[in-house]
Amino acid sequence: MREILFICTGNYYRSRYSEALFNDEASRRGLGWRALSRGLAIHLAPPRGLSPHTIRRLQERGISRGGTGADPVQVREADFRRATRVVALKETEHRPLMARLHPGWENRIEYWEISDLDAATPEVALGAIEAQVMALISGLERAKGGPHAK
Repeated sequence: MREILFICTGNYYRSRYSEALFNDEASRRGLGWRALSRGLAIHLAPPRGLSPHTIRRLQERGISRGGTGADPVQVREADFRRATRVVALKETEHRPLMARLHPGWENRIEYWEISDLDAATPEVALGAIEAQVMALISGLERAKGGPHAK
């Protein structure tokens, strides 16, 4: 099974929603991929749990919280090496952190532009994640030649 790693700053909100949504959709489609999520600076997030915005959106979509971990997890070098693909949720926020904390990896990962709560409402950010994850799933499915490939 191939692995995609979603990273954000605190591993509390954006990356965790990406992980749960991806895992739900990939499982339903039999894609052969699974997602994990990690944070670049989890000390900046609450030490336990999951964002209430993420919980609410998962419930609205009927997605199990089992598709993401119980608590934030700090990214380690081994996480990057193990993943087939790595996505950081906001380039302007995460590229500098990557360069400082994991030099050499900052140019080897994919970046999206999904803002945190300081710059976007949960509706906007989570909607953008949904669009990006679904496009990603569709691309992986096309590469596999799956039943939803177009």
